[in-house]
Amino acid sequence: MPVPFPSEAEVLLQPPDASEARIIAGGVAAAVAPESGLTSLQRLLLESITESMTGFLVPANKVPRLGPHEFATAMARRDQGFRSRMIQFMLLCSLVLKPLPDEVVARVEEYAHELDVDDPMIRVAERYARGYLGLALVDFQRSGYMEAWDPTQSAALHTSGELSDAWQACVSDEALAQQWEALRDLPDGTLGREVVKFYDARGFAFPGRPGSAPPLLAQHDWVHVLSDYGSTVECEIEVFAFVSRSNDDPRGFSLLAMVISLFETGYMASGAGLFQYDPGHLSHRGMATRLADALRRGALCGWHGGGHDLLARDWFADAARPIADVRAELAIVPKADFAIESGSVTAWEPGGISPYQYESGRRAAEAAGREYESYGARPAG
Repeated sequence: MPVPFPSEAEVLLQPPDASEARIIAGGVAAAVAPESGLTSLQRLLLESITESMTGFLVPANKVPRLGPHEFATAMARRDQGFRSRMIQFMLLCSLVLKPLPDEVVARVEEYAHELDVDDPMIRVAERYARGYLGLALVDFQRSGYMEAWDPTQSAALHTSGELSDAWQACVSDEALAQQWEALRDLPDGTLGREVVKFYDARGFAFPGRPGSAPPLLAQHDWVHVLSDYGSTVECEIEVFAFVSRSNDDPRGFSLLAMVISLFETGYMASGAGLFQYDPGHLSHRGMATRLADALRRGALCGWHGGGHDLLARDWFADAARPIADVRAELAIVPKADFAIESGSVTAWEPGGISPYQYESGRRAAEAAGREYESYGARPAG
């Protein structure tokens, strides 16, 4: 029997204390550990996320394991949103396993049942565990963030017509491309001008032109600039952690699940209309703490701003504003020192651009007859 949700008088809205942080870590560890025990990546994720989101360092191997009903009972005063985040925490720590054992997914489903949470990403995890990767991709399209797409949302993307699919490419829309080109005329320090610098340094084509990203995916490039993340694969993981957690709709978690499936396990071959799989990046040194800090920053952005779907925002309305003002409005806080020490970089420094992007930017500048400027970005090493 699922543990019922609390009444308005009973609900606990304060952040977890040290005791509840241990309960959370113990429940997640019990749910996601394969038969051989937590993997090193699972342990790092569990400890890093718990510390970033609660402020308490909890050694994952030294907390009592809580079963599904015991954990749900401990969460009795937490509302549906909080409980949903607990299941997503479990899913995140499960989706890094390859192969993904059936028993791990089944346990997470038991915890979801006891918490009275229905998350469509559990179905995706089941497909992964059984090797049905094609069906998993179908489930991604039918659930999660992509399920909420409405063609009328195309207005925020400034396309000349409605897009029938969230990740539909739009490579022949000169009116759209000209809106992006007009950002060049904005003063330095404005959001729009900084986004143009981001594109020029990497040789990215503006939406509406051949070789460009789908307009919806291009939305996240504004977030790269606002949240101070570079454009390597590792930085993409940070950006999508930030974007997914800033959205108060739990379906936003599917965006993070997508990039983990692309850039850690390779369960997905392609995604978002542009990305191609390149596994193993979340396992790189420091990435667990970088992802955890991105989740923290996204949560604070969503909490103070009432929950933001940053991919649905009309960024052109913010383009002429000083970037500091937009950050303040959205409550985007600075990175934690430990994330920077772990290798988190901006778009304007060494390591903030890939070798391919650097060379693409140089070639694009040459073709346009202008001097190449990377604005400080260069490949690591």
